[in-house]
Amino acid sequence: MTVQIIESNGKPAFAVVPMREWEALLSKLENLQDIADAKAVLNEETFPAEFADRLLNGESPLKVWREYRAKTLQTLADECGVTRQMLSMVEGGKAKPSSDLLARLAAALGCEMDDIHT
Repeated sequence: MTVQIIESNGKPAFAVVPMREWEALLSKLENLQDIADAKAVLNEETFPAEFADRLLNGESPLKVWREYRAKTLQTLADECGVTRQMLSMVEGGKAKPSSDLLARLAAALGCEMDDIHT
């Protein structure tokens, strides 16, 4: 790389590079940013179309999340300290969960409370 250093008060202040080299360096930096962005996306959870379709069709978000996480009513109920019957009523819209229960359900399902609140 061809670089010209310009000093100010005896200290390096600027670096001047030919335009072709600057453009090549900039291209490499953009590629590195693209790689970093792609890695960040890989760490985000994605969901299959069926999952989204079920939610859009009005199914119980709690049920959709529970089944997506492959948990039975009993397993999730045990993890959250409630009965299977209570959880079934919440899924069926016959009972509203307390904010405390909603928080425990969200934690057990690895989602946000808003994701399962109806």
